[in-house]
Amino acid sequence: MRIHYLQHVPFENPGIILAWAQKKEYSVTCTKLYKPHTFLDIKEFDWLIIMGGPMNIYEEDTYPWLKEEKIFIQKAIAADKVILGICLGAQLIADTIGGYVEKNPVKEIGWFPVTLTKEAISHPLFSFLPANPVVFEWHGDTFSNLPKEAVVLAYNECCKNQAFVYYNKIFGFQFHMENTWEIITDLMIFCEDDMTSEKYVQTKEEITNQKYNVNQNQEWMLQFLTNLEKLYGEGGM
Repeated sequence: MRIHYLQHVPFENPGIILAWAQKKEYSVTCTKLYKPHTFLDIKEFDWLIIMGGPMNIYEEDTYPWLKEEKIFIQKAIAADKVILGICLGAQLIADTIGGYVEKNPVKEIGWFPVTLTKEAISHPLFSFLPANPVVFEWHGDTFSNLPKEAVVLAYNECCKNQAFVYYNKIFGFQFHMENTWEIITDLMIFCEDDMTSEKYVQTKEEITNQKYNVNQNQEWMLQFLTNLEKLYGEGGM
C-alpha cells in the first residue's frame, strides 16, 4: 500500500499513523506545505492523510497553498482514494465536499469525551470504541454543516460534529487520536496563545495530568487503521 500525507506545520505529523505504516512496510510519502513543494500525482498513492494545523481553511490570502490543497483533495476524492482528515484536515474535506466550516461556539483544547452516534456504534470500523471515548482536542473552528451524504459519527456538548464518514471511504476527525506525547508537548509550546482561560480550554497542567490517555488514543487509532486496512484489502469499499 502507498500512503501519502499532507503536513501543514513542522510540529503536527501523523504520529502513530506514521509508525503503523512504517511497521507494515508501506510506502509513505509527504507533501510539506510549509516548505516549497509540488503535489504528488494522484496515481502515486492509495491512501491520503490530511493533518491538522493552526491555520483556518478560509485564510487563503495568508496561506495561498490552501487553494491548491483543496483542488488536490477534490482530485483525490474523484479518484476514489481512501482519505482521512484530522482537525484542519477534516475541515478541508468538509469544505471540499460542500460542507461549511466556521468558528465553533467555543474553543476546545485538551482531553474531552465525545459521544458516538448510533451510526458509529453499528459501523464495522468504529464499533470497537466505547460509547464515550475521551479524546484529545485542539480546535477553534469546526465543520458546522455537512452534506446529506456525510454521516456524523460523534458529537459532544460543545461541538455538534466531531467526526464523519462520507461515502464510506472518506473520514473526518475533529479530534486527535494519532498524537504522540511529543506532538502534544509541541502544540502547548507553539500554539500556547490558544490556551486562553475558557470553559473548554484546559491548562498545561490539566493536559499533562491526563497524559495516560495518549496510549489509549493511539490504540484506538491503530485499531481503526487495522479495520480500514482489512476492509480496503477485502474490496469492501
